[in-house]
Amino acid sequence: VYTLKKVSPVGQPIRSAHPASFSPNDKFSRHLLALKRRFGVLPTQQARPLL
Repeated sequence: VYTLKKVSPVGQPIRSAHPASFSPNDKFSRHLLALKRRFGVLPTQQARPLL
């Protein structure tokens, strides 16, 4: 159910269905960046789109 409310009709807090894009407490971000750099999939390693 899509809602902008903070509390459900039952009284429980609403949780977002979408995960956070970044967390400073992410223990694996260093490893994820290393893998992306290794395989060339970082946004800075992509070719610029032709306009």
